[in-house]
Amino acid sequence: MTKTFIYAHRGASKLAPENTMAAFELAREAYADGIETDVQLTKDNIPVLIHDENLRRTTNGTGFVQDYTYSELRLLDAGSWFSPKFSDSSIVTLEDFLCWFQPQPMVLNVELKTNVIAYKHIEKIVYECLKNYQVLDRTVISSFNADSIMKMKEINPSIQTAFLTSTKMRNLAGYAASIHADALHVKHRLLDKKLVKSCQKHRLDLRIYTVNRPTLMKKCFSLGCNGLFTDVPYEAVEYWKQWQKRKDKK
Repeated sequence: MTKTFIYAHRGASKLAPENTMAAFELAREAYADGIETDVQLTKDNIPVLIHDENLRRTTNGTGFVQDYTYSELRLLDAGSWFSPKFSDSSIVTLEDFLCWFQPQPMVLNVELKTNVIAYKHIEKIVYECLKNYQVLDRTVISSFNADSIMKMKEINPSIQTAFLTSTKMRNLAGYAASIHADALHVKHRLLDKKLVKSCQKHRLDLRIYTVNRPTLMKKCFSLGCNGLFTDVPYEAVEYWKQWQKRKDKK
């Protein structure tokens, strides 16, 4: 039976503000197998964990991440939008996150947010950070931008990469393989048996986002997906345990 790894999408983002240390801590407490997070670059080329290019949705700031230095960004409130009790949450650097993550018994998915802004040298900067913290062997680099996947493979051909998409296309697995991705990460509505078989044919891992409903979780388990990304890792971990028990009884 294929183990379906449970990745906490931006941390346990249903219980705490996404991409904050509070959300990552809760993911660890939920016994998630891994964490998924997003990286953008600041004006002074510091990789930070935030999903949107613009600050307005998840902080009390305005404008674009790339227009601020990290010393400016760290003063922003990155938690009150979610709940007043998280008002002390701030934007996290990749380095600070990895300092926390390194001793954890978890895997990691780092999404390079290069599909809107082509951050210069982000691939090399992120790679060196991951290398310094010795987590390359348990990290997957994903992106909607095929160029980022290929640049990562140029830096290190053995690093695990994944092509991200929500768009249906002919021979999707074949395309992912052609850009030297090791995995395909797709929106849940694209998941079917045909895609699973196509990924197997091209020797690609298949992971699904964003899976929050029990019926979708069970679909991922039954089709043998390698991983799923969820805002509710505590629920997904429990459903996986139940799924395993049922399988063991058969």
